[in-house]
Amino acid sequence: MSGKEPAIRASFAGSLGGFTLDVAFEAPMHGITALFGASGCGKSTTLRCIAGLQRLPGQLFVNEEMWQDDDRGIFLMPHKRAVGVVFQEASLFPHLTVGKNLMYGAKRSGVPAVIPPDDVIDLLGLAKLMDRDPIALSGGERQRVAIGRALLSQPRLLLMDEPLSSLDQMAKDEILPYLEALHEQLSIPLLYVSHDITEVARLADRMVMLSSGMKIAEGPVQDLLERLDLQPETGRFEAGVLLTAQVTGHDEKFSVTHLDHHGQAISMPARDVAIGSEVRLRIRARDVSLATKRPEAISVRNVLSGTIVEVAEDPQSAHAETLIDIGGGRLRARITRQSVAELELAPGKPVFALVKSIAFDRGTLSVATGHSTNT
Repeated sequence: MSGKEPAIRASFAGSLGGFTLDVAFEAPMHGITALFGASGCGKSTTLRCIAGLQRLPGQLFVNEEMWQDDDRGIFLMPHKRAVGVVFQEASLFPHLTVGKNLMYGAKRSGVPAVIPPDDVIDLLGLAKLMDRDPIALSGGERQRVAIGRALLSQPRLLLMDEPLSSLDQMAKDEILPYLEALHEQLSIPLLYVSHDITEVARLADRMVMLSSGMKIAEGPVQDLLERLDLQPETGRFEAGVLLTAQVTGHDEKFSVTHLDHHGQAISMPARDVAIGSEVRLRIRARDVSLATKRPEAISVRNVLSGTIVEVAEDPQSAHAETLIDIGGGRLRARITRQSVAELELAPGKPVFALVKSIAFDRGTLSVATGHSTNT
């Protein structure tokens, strides 16, 4: 990221009890940047430092405006920082209706509305909930109201601390499209804390990966997901990559959507996405098999030609991780070390990557937002 571009630049180093944090990173003033890592790695502490709710020695600049610089004795109090914060629990006022909860955020901002209330209500689908009491809302609805209240405080920066962690899968599936809509339609930068790589892959443009209070990597989500050396942090079971493809058609007879990825065809269960749209696909390493010859007469619909880029074998197990360049993108495949040996897989070897269409479940596709993953 260019230092000349508007950016959030944060660095904090210090101890809280027995925990030590030493983190420095940058994030652009648009799109979603995820702070990712296992529980206890320092994600939430970092977010609280940015909000001013926790103080550790460091510096924080938001688009060249200094919010903290301990070398100069500068520390902007939380109420003077133009941030909207959404925590794990919605924490709505139980004695106020949804509408009044929303307007509470607007009244506290004390600044002209850059984001009109009606736009927020429409964006988050809250119109039918305005007269309801918080106790009558589902978990997903409460979080949508909490997000709306944060947006109506007219923030320059939106912070979300594990906003889906207290929700069941049905509620998560309900709210994720709204988070994607925020990404697509709002220009406010969002810092999103999560330990769920599935959420990060679906929502974020950039990722800052933390472990034991330290940053171990940062960059575009797509790039970091392709790094085999980061698997201990991203997790073996859900490890995978992102590809961008264009919708080319729908087959109503077989309920299939057809995509094009740089000249290679991909098919998946039908999705309600317009022809010509760009979508972002998440393909897990465990859903990819490899062949050294193009297979025939098989049920697998997606056969993508590529070249082995990297092979990482785990001598303590039967598994190996491979990275395959398929032209315009890369796939990961988790296979056995025995397969690596028998197929003589090595960098430069041509292969065919096989991906079942049914591997694309509802959480593997999102509509591309137009923000570059290489910002």
